[in-house]
Amino acid sequence: MYPLGILDTNIVFPHPARSIRMKTEIGVMDNCTSQHLILGNDYLNIYGIDINNHKDKYFTIRENKIQKFAFSNMCKQISIMSSKKDTYRKEFVANQLSEAQINSSLSTKMIHELIDVLYTYNNAFASHNEPLGAIKGNEVDIYLNIDRPYPPVLRIPPYPASPRAREALEKHIQELIQFGVLRKVGHNEKLK
Repeated sequence: MYPLGILDTNIVFPHPARSIRMKTEIGVMDNCTSQHLILGNDYLNIYGIDINNHKDKYFTIRENKIQKFAFSNMCKQISIMSSKKDTYRKEFVANQLSEAQINSSLSTKMIHELIDVLYTYNNAFASHNEPLGAIKGNEVDIYLNIDRPYPPVLRIPPYPASPRAREALEKHIQELIQFGVLRKVGHNEKLK
């Protein structure tokens, strides 16, 4: 879980006589899920937020009471985390993408977005430590037999089409040529 920032907002508790407005600071964390908004004093004490405000306000993550994040120092924490991420991203570009050829017609913004996606999902690609196909537990060995005797599947002659099926296929091909879907290509014609 990494701190991302602080959201300053007002929470309004409606009441028929008079609504209560409470100014709150919400710490936004990366990779953190919460099912409830915790407002009870006992829960706030458990999570390390000072209720009486006689000391600096802080919060802790999970049961780790050693590392405390002060609300006033959150911006410093964010800049440290972003600088570490930038360092890892630069190392990734220098090491993993050093031999990559990126299309020159892409704009600078598109190139940065592409590199961000590649960095975010870098575990999906092969690396020198884990080459493609060497996923632990799913190794595959393929043996291709090109020596005689050939495997039985390669020795079976192709199934000949019946004269009626061959005639129907030729008719269908002629119709596709007439409609311009298919065209004949010479052996010396260059295709794009």
